[in-house]
Amino acid sequence: MTTATPRSTAPSTPGSRQPVEPAPPVLELDNLVMHFGPVRAVDGVSLTIHRGTVVALVGESGSGKSTVGRCVVRLHRPTSGTIRLNGTDITHLGRRALRPHRRELAIVFQDPASSLDPRLTVGAIVGEPLRLLRLAANRRQREQAVVEALRKVGLGVEYLHRYPHELSGGQRQRVSLARALVSSPSLLIADEPTSALDVSVQASVLNLLTDLQRDLGFACLFITHNLPAVEYLADEVAVMYLGQLVEHGPAAAIFATPMHPYTQALLSAAPLPDPVEQRERTRVVLRGDIPSAVEPPSGCRFHTRCPVAVKRCAVEVPAARQVAGRRVSCHLVDADGSGPDIRVAGQSGTAGVPALRREEASP
Repeated sequence: MTTATPRSTAPSTPGSRQPVEPAPPVLELDNLVMHFGPVRAVDGVSLTIHRGTVVALVGESGSGKSTVGRCVVRLHRPTSGTIRLNGTDITHLGRRALRPHRRELAIVFQDPASSLDPRLTVGAIVGEPLRLLRLAANRRQREQAVVEALRKVGLGVEYLHRYPHELSGGQRQRVSLARALVSSPSLLIADEPTSALDVSVQASVLNLLTDLQRDLGFACLFITHNLPAVEYLADEVAVMYLGQLVEHGPAAAIFATPMHPYTQALLSAAPLPDPVEQRERTRVVLRGDIPSAVEPPSGCRFHTRCPVAVKRCAVEVPAARQVAGRRVSCHLVDADGSGPDIRVAGQSGTAGVPALRREEASP
């Protein structure tokens, strides 16, 4: 791996990442559904991630983001839909048939303290995928691969014989990254990889992840609610609400002109680095919690919290449409991308749960 130039710890501006040339798809989700009994955690998610790109999956807690990631790495067996990895349908493969594809998949969890076995040394933890997947011919090759993986994440050989409790939170997450990448996967699932870390450490881990992704070229599904991190890291953004995608497109476009009212509300809540802009901005605060996934609302699932909902929203499910270079599911967004902006349309700080307005045309 080439020596990477350190990045600024401040979030970049939208569109600062260079455009990525089209590449073969690594992951293709087609109408993915994951129900846990009556709980409709994921309800028809379609998403494609190309080689060398970072797609951020964002939304409130309980929206189903982590469930999507766990389905991809087959920690959950999907209820229905299709998961294709490098063109191969892995949705219903058994353990033995899935084994050749395991090396192409890796996941980094939210809390490194609970995802690392406290009984194992760092060397054993990082080398475990090589042993389980039989990717090293002998112990010497495995040790060499472990040392190289640790070097890539900025840890020296002196960490080989240490235990997780002897490491800081940032060091433990670097070990998690080394373990995930030691098998040279084509897809990395990063599930809230910095949320359990101190703010002072988060930037260094994000810089590391960005450099690794650029140098190694793997595709990445970055699951988070940290929008400044998304703005810094992602090529594309997929916004999820109550088990469904409501907007998906280039990160620069979504941060500049969010179309779906839910996307607008999320971005209005993200802090701005300029204190003057932060004070003067209009923030939309959605009242109430995300509805139950056991009995999701009819029509558009966001209509019970949407400050601009109309009668049609309660009775008709909005189709996902291609609008101005992105996919959006909202009745109120026109074909040219115009529609309501709840950040400026009379919302002076709190968006209530309004009574549905009457449309001129019947639904």
